[in-house]
Amino acid sequence: MTTLQFPADFHWGAATSSFQIEGAAELRGDSIWDVFCRQPGAIADGSDGTVAVDHFHRFRDDVALLAGLGLDTYRFSVSWPRVMNPDGSVNEAGLDFYDELVDALCEAGIRPWLTLYHWDLPAWLAGGWTNRATAEAFVDYALVVHARLSDRVRIWTTLNEPWCASFLSYAGGQHAPGHRVAAEAYAAGHHLLLAHGWVTWALRAADPDATLGLSLNFTPGYPADPDNPADVDVVRRTDGTQHRFFTEPVFHGEYPADLIADAGADWPGGLVRDGDLAAIATPIDVLGVNYYTSQLIRAGAAAPGVGVHTTAPDAVVVDRPDLARTDMGWEITPDAFRDLLVRLHHEYTGPAGISMAITENGCAVDDPDPAAGPIDDVERIAYLAGHLRAVHEAIEAGAAIDTYLVWSIIDNFEWAFGYTKRFGLVAVDSELNRLPKASAGWYSDLSRLGTLCLPEQA
Repeated sequence: MTTLQFPADFHWGAATSSFQIEGAAELRGDSIWDVFCRQPGAIADGSDGTVAVDHFHRFRDDVALLAGLGLDTYRFSVSWPRVMNPDGSVNEAGLDFYDELVDALCEAGIRPWLTLYHWDLPAWLAGGWTNRATAEAFVDYALVVHARLSDRVRIWTTLNEPWCASFLSYAGGQHAPGHRVAAEAYAAGHHLLLAHGWVTWALRAADPDATLGLSLNFTPGYPADPDNPADVDVVRRTDGTQHRFFTEPVFHGEYPADLIADAGADWPGGLVRDGDLAAIATPIDVLGVNYYTSQLIRAGAAAPGVGVHTTAPDAVVVDRPDLARTDMGWEITPDAFRDLLVRLHHEYTGPAGISMAITENGCAVDDPDPAAGPIDDVERIAYLAGHLRAVHEAIEAGAAIDTYLVWSIIDNFEWAFGYTKRFGLVAVDSELNRLPKASAGWYSDLSRLGTLCLPEQA
C-alpha cells in the first residue's frame, strides 16, 4: 500500500445544487430548467425537479448526515427563482429557507460555501443569458442574498460551470434552454462572465474580507496524433471554447484572439463594451476546479449543424479502449487531472497569488437499487482514490489547493439524464430515505484522518 497524507488544514466536503436536490417547486417561480423539463424528449427519463430528493423539507436530516460523516464544508447553490419574484421584489420565504440551512450548517460546525448560480435561471428573464440585462439582474439578486447571509457565509462562488450555461445550453442544445445557435453561446458566455465580474466587484466593495471566486469545468483534450498538425489544431480550438474563453478574460483581461478569429461571423458585433473586460478581470480569491474526465481528439469530417465546439465542428473524440469508464461513458483519467491542476497553477492561479479548490469531482456508477440492500460501490471508491492521488501529486508539485468537495453527497436529478445517473455517496430509495453507500464510509474515514491509502497500482 501507498499512504499519502494531506495537510492538517485541508478541507473535506461535498457539493450539491439547488435544482438537483431541493424540490418544493410550488414554493418558487419557474426556472429555465422547469421549462426545459416540459419539452418532450429533453430529459432521458421524462422526469423533472418538482420533488427531486426533497432537500427543501429534509435539509436538517441532510445536514446531520454531512456532520455524521465528519465533513467540514458543504457547497450548495441558491435558487434564484426561489429568492426573487418576477417583479424584482424579494421572496422573503425563499430567503428564510437558506437562512435556516446556513444556521443548521454553522450549528453543526460545517463551513457553508455558497454558489449563487448553478444554472436555474428565472424563466421570466427575457432572452436569458443572451440578454445583457440578465447580468444586471444577477447583481441585484446576489446583493439580496449577500445581505441576508454574509454574516455566516464567508465563501462565495458566483457561477458554476459557465461553459455549460452557455455553449452546452445555447449552442449544443443539451441543457436549458436547448438552443443551437453559435452566436447565442458567445453572447451568453460573455454575459455570464460579465455577471461574475460585476458581482465580484460589488461583493468586494460590500464585504472586503469575503472569499470570492467562480467554478469552471475542465475537460482537457489531447491530440490523437501529436505529430499531426490538424489534430493539434483541433485541440487548440476546443480548448479555446471550453477553457480559455473563460480563464483568459478572468485572469488576463482579454478574450483569446485566436478564438475570436476562429468564431468569425458568429462572434456578435458590439458584444464587448468599454469596461467589460476590466470588470470580468476583477481579482478573485479562489478558482473552483470541476473535473471528471479528459478526451483524446482528432480532426475529422465537420459535423453538421451547431454543436458545443462552435469553432471545432471537425472535432472527433477517440475512444481509448484501455481505459475504464464511468456510467456516464466518461474515461477515467486521474493523471490528466494532476496535469491540469499543475497547468492551472503555472498559467493562472500561481501568478495571481490565489488558491484552487476542487469544487466538483466524482463519478456516476450503475449502483444497484437500494431496496436490494447496502451498496458496495467499489468503482466509485477507486475513482475517488485515484483522483485524490492526483490532487496530492499536484500539491506536491506546488499547486495551492486547500479544499476537496466530492460530487455529490447524494444521488439527485442529473440534468438531461434525469434520475438515471447516480453520483452520490448516499442513495435515495423510493420513499426518499437516505442510505449511505460504502463510499460514504470510506470518504468519512478519509476526511477525519486526511490519510489516503492506495494499492500500488492506483
